[in-house]
Formats: sequence, structure tokens, C-alpha cells
Amino acid sequence: MVMYRIDPGKVFPLHSHPHAQFGVYLEGAGDLRVGDQVWKMKKGDSYYIPPGVPHELRTSEKETSVMVDFFTPERQDYHPEAVAPDNP
Repeated sequence: MVMYRIDPGKVFPLHSHPHAQFGVYLEGAGDLRVGDQVWKMKKGDSYYIPPGVPHELRTSEKETSVMVDFFTPERQDYHPEAVAPDNP
């Protein structure tokens, strides 16, 4: 699970990975391109991106976006960025 707080007007360029990705928009808005479709995302919207499907996010120019993403299988490449638990 990953929580992102993304400044207005940012672009996560087109990419793909072998992980299924799903999540929910908690705040803000943006355009999420998944394959050949573009989804207008806003607070409360959820999404699913199948493994290997190219996708890109462009956040709204007006407001910060906050999203929670889940990946399966686990993203080992994200481990160095993980925050340690409060009570190990």
C-alpha cells in the first residue's frame, strides 16, 4: 500500500509494470490514462490497472491530489521508501 500526495500539475509519464495496481482518489483530481482510455478522476473515485498495461497520470492544475495505491504482487522496489511501523 502506498499513499501519494502529489502537487498540482504533475505528470507521471506513461509506464507499465508487472504488478496489478488499484487504488482510490482521496483528494484532488486528474486524468488517468489506462491503455487507450482516459478517466477523469476525482475524490472518491477508484481504479484498477491490470499488469503490463501502460498508464499515465496528469494531476489537476488547481489542487493537490492524494491517492492510496495497492499493488499485487508486492512492489519490492518500494521497500527502501517504506516507513517503519510505530510498534515493531
